[in-house]
Amino acid sequence: MAGSNFVDYVKIFARSGHGGAGSAHFRREKFVAFGGPDGGDGGKGGSIVLQGDSQYWTLIHLKYQRHQFAEDGQCGSGARSSGKDAKDIVIPVPLGTVAKQVLTDENGETYTEYAGEVTEHGQRLVLLKGGRGGLGNWHFKTPTNQAPRYAQPGEDGAEGTFILELKVLADVGLVGFPNAGKSTLLAAVSAAKPKIADYAFTTLEPNLGIVEVRDGHSFVMADIPGIIEGAHEGRGLGTRFLRHIERNSVLLFMIPADSDDIARDYEVLLGELTQYNPELLDKQRLLAVTKCDMIDEELEQQLQPSLPEGIPTLFISSVSGYHITELKDMLWRALHE
Repeated sequence: MAGSNFVDYVKIFARSGHGGAGSAHFRREKFVAFGGPDGGDGGKGGSIVLQGDSQYWTLIHLKYQRHQFAEDGQCGSGARSSGKDAKDIVIPVPLGTVAKQVLTDENGETYTEYAGEVTEHGQRLVLLKGGRGGLGNWHFKTPTNQAPRYAQPGEDGAEGTFILELKVLADVGLVGFPNAGKSTLLAAVSAAKPKIADYAFTTLEPNLGIVEVRDGHSFVMADIPGIIEGAHEGRGLGTRFLRHIERNSVLLFMIPADSDDIARDYEVLLGELTQYNPELLDKQRLLAVTKCDMIDEELEQQLQPSLPEGIPTLFISSVSGYHITELKDMLWRALHE
């Protein structure tokens, strides 16, 4: 399948390290028959940590590293020598990665629980903490117990299964049926080079492009694979890419001028988004009627009554450049309203 280098969903099994045991050691020196307790503390076990890295744009590096195990902390020793802490396992992930832990209820049914998300470069999210090291026996010396033989064991680490999902971070998301001209628009307004062809599902992975507007400003646009009726139930490419729309500030609906019914197509697209996640309706929406190099102004006027109400609409052509500058300005204003 094309686009196999883009992986936006992986399941990993992770285990943090156990803490090292504290030492129950006694000082042994020449001419000192009964030295006091001097057992050192155990080291901390390694944690499992996600860290945002802007150089990554896919989770493909985890596709073949689905087991992530941290080492245990070292045990303490005499002369109050502490055991060495184990290194954390730090997993780089692209910005926009959401982590969910897979859990099991009392009936044996599995469910997921939100564990956090990584949206900034350098941001760290601890999935599993390493176990604390145990205290050595010198901590337990008291006036009534001068020679404690007890030292703490190290704390156990933890283990768990996690689902990592990538939701593309972009300012503007392009929403439309397959072959609505989304990839053509992205190629026209940015340096992105998405695959473009005149058949459905050319785009099999989200493409990002930086769109420059006036005065040196810019915003990020995402070309998201085409939605079809029933996508929220898994038809076509299904819900695999609907999640990427959740991250966009503005949604640009794109419907070609040769559509049989522009308003109906818009309602179908809106319905798919609503049934996937009703909160998507809170986002700012704009409509671009595409492929307008095929029509003249008179036909444009005739199409006006068929447009959906209550959404700012612009007729555009990515091929001829018709109204493309106006579209970029309109999107920029929408982002800053």
